[in-house]
Amino acid sequence: MSQFWSDLVQQLDPYVPGEQPQDHQYIKLNTNENPYPPSPEVAKAIQGFPLESLRRYPDPESSDLRKALAGYFSLEPNQIFIGNGSDEVLAHSYQAFFSGRDPILFPDISYSFYPAYCSLYQIKYRSIALDKKLCVDVSDYRGANGGIIIPNPNAPTGIALSLDAIRELLENTTSVVIVDEAYVDFGAESALRLIADFPNLLVIQTFSKSRSLAGMRLGYALGQPELIEGLNRVKNSFNSYPVDSLASAVAVASLKDEAWFQQCRDRIISTRGWLEIALTELAFKVYPSASNFLFVQHASFPAHDLYQKLKKAGILVRYFDAPRIDNCLRITIGSKDECRSLIEALKQIIMNSKIDE
Repeated sequence: MSQFWSDLVQQLDPYVPGEQPQDHQYIKLNTNENPYPPSPEVAKAIQGFPLESLRRYPDPESSDLRKALAGYFSLEPNQIFIGNGSDEVLAHSYQAFFSGRDPILFPDISYSFYPAYCSLYQIKYRSIALDKKLCVDVSDYRGANGGIIIPNPNAPTGIALSLDAIRELLENTTSVVIVDEAYVDFGAESALRLIADFPNLLVIQTFSKSRSLAGMRLGYALGQPELIEGLNRVKNSFNSYPVDSLASAVAVASLKDEAWFQQCRDRIISTRGWLEIALTELAFKVYPSASNFLFVQHASFPAHDLYQKLKKAGILVRYFDAPRIDNCLRITIGSKDECRSLIEALKQIIMNSKIDE
């Protein structure tokens, strides 16, 4: 604590990102980064980017990128908002749509930025417990609320909701419903097609995961113009230039190479299926995943012990010290070779543990 901090800052419980160690080379399966590089079109865009343009401020409306996304999703540019990563888009959404009069609702096991933003913006919330299978039951979200956030697929579980379930959720509330689709490209069904029917639906996606651009910090929201205008009012009261010129050019290039996108996504989905089988054969319980990670629990070995032993072996996975999931690990789907190394390390850990017994 510091004597210079405000009362609010002293009360914050900030989000803690996955480890990004600089002192050692690890196989990183802990932050859901894409194991494959961005499209070759991205490299061309970077190499051909006019350095002279960097002396000028970027387009505050990210017009080229909005037009590209509008074409990609069959929407209008005024239905798209661009931000510096989906986390920033989420933050602006809190300020734009959650008044604080009634608590907002989100799952109790979910993205830990959700309660962190509530603390920062002093917004009341109520976390809704996942069921025994760690699934979202949308019937639990009925009744008065100040807004709803549902990640689909959920993180860290990877379990997805059907489009029918999201429609049911929307039909039973008049508050803004945010569907956070950071991982949607790996097997879930996007709520995009519901935007025309529900003016209170905001869909948030990112270039970080399926398009291998986590280092560029690009996120966006899709919704009806009224919601997008609300986000723009917040953005332009905070930072009129959140997306730099190079990032915008890179994102447009990425959208043009659909074949590369599909190829990399299919490889990750295929490796996910292989890894699920391999982990099951090692007595792991593997939750059904529509994301680029698996959420697992071993029948005999505590998750924290496995996490520490894997780290010593040069492999990082994500451990959450939180109620109900403190005996689970989240494992990013890496390349096939990285996942093979993970399985070999786990076999060695399990074999050595049996010898010690």
